[in-house]
Amino acid sequence: MQTNFSAAQLADPHVAESEKILRKCVHCGFCTATCPTYVELGNELDSPRGRIYLIKDMLENGRPADKELVTHIDRCLSCLACMTTCPSGVNYMHLVDHARAHIEQTYQRPLLDRLTRAMLAFVLPYPGRFRAALKLAGLGRPFIGLFEKLPALRPVAAMLKLAPASIPPASPMASPGVHVAHGTKRGRVTILTGCAQSVLDPAINEATVSLLTRLGVEVVVPEGEGCCGALVHHMGREDQALASARQNVDAWTRAIDQGRLDAIIITASGCGTTIKDYGFMLRLDPAYAGKAARVSALAKDVTEYLAALDLPEPVRKPGTIVAYHSACSMQHGQRITRQPKELLAKAGFVVREPREGHLCCGSAGTYNILQSEISARLRDRKVQNIEATGASVVATGNIGCITQIASAAKLPVVHTVKLLDWAYGGPKPEGVSEQDLLAAE
Repeated sequence: MQTNFSAAQLADPHVAESEKILRKCVHCGFCTATCPTYVELGNELDSPRGRIYLIKDMLENGRPADKELVTHIDRCLSCLACMTTCPSGVNYMHLVDHARAHIEQTYQRPLLDRLTRAMLAFVLPYPGRFRAALKLAGLGRPFIGLFEKLPALRPVAAMLKLAPASIPPASPMASPGVHVAHGTKRGRVTILTGCAQSVLDPAINEATVSLLTRLGVEVVVPEGEGCCGALVHHMGREDQALASARQNVDAWTRAIDQGRLDAIIITASGCGTTIKDYGFMLRLDPAYAGKAARVSALAKDVTEYLAALDLPEPVRKPGTIVAYHSACSMQHGQRITRQPKELLAKAGFVVREPREGHLCCGSAGTYNILQSEISARLRDRKVQNIEATGASVVATGNIGCITQIASAAKLPVVHTVKLLDWAYGGPKPEGVSEQDLLAAE
């Protein structure tokens, strides 16, 4: 794509990076076939190619974002299916992240939209605040119908619908400390305890720690770790996102300094995509660029790390039919496609993949709140394809997908690591019956 940025514009490193990305686009349109919003809405401006034109026009002309551009950028899920499809290597992720930051700086959203986004940014990245908000959600549930009738309040209705009826107690494993390896020590890792996941399903990290320590891997929970920054990053709140990144880089650097560290284990693939990008996000910060690159290099999804270990034979081989949903942040963001399925198969599960596996389930961080109508259409499409597999259980590697799919599916939806932990001697995943786990063809 030909660009016409001035030398003064290219002096801004963010604009210079976006210009390099834009120049790689050859207008081929392959991305439109795999873009969920284009598939659903059929509007060229709701495809990656269309959004690239809008972003290019805005940046080249040095103008503030307008309502039309914001509408179409807001509809982007950041699923990154376009990057998997693109034959030219266009880094759409970095381009749309720049556009969102520009929108945040130059566009005045309607008041209720601003308040909703400010509330999400204030609550979701902080487990204590999020837990308190979920407890208060019960007071708002009787008003869901009313909120749904008012377009500006539909995000509130979506939040209330997604809020669980009960909240599990906080896990002691989230507290800083060391979980000692059983038997001969084979490795040492640290783990992201996370924000929303640690409240909605702390058993995911409990299963991870349990499985890793049984396999001889020491797990360190460092002091001072927090949200990865993904939730606010995708809302264009760059200062808050970078502050979270620096906080985690500091925490994990201290863990590295205390001894050899094999990996930083991530159990939410949305977080993993962001943490693996810390090196890019902090590249312009001389105090953090090197440390952030080191952290990004160590970051591994839990299945990515487990696949590199010499695993023993599983304690159980149930033969359960499992529908594996590959989260967008897993298959497109991190390009991890093989390992989770191979681990499940080795553990004795019969793995089935649903049709249209490349399409997003509609969760996408806060998307299912801020774009609830499109999100629900994508969710229902995903659930229909999953249930058509005839599986007994759904496995996936991202808490957002678990919450989204479980809100409509008749099958139990669990994190992949919970099934692996059970197969290798751990407890049965909560919410999954023995009949579910033992059901085979």
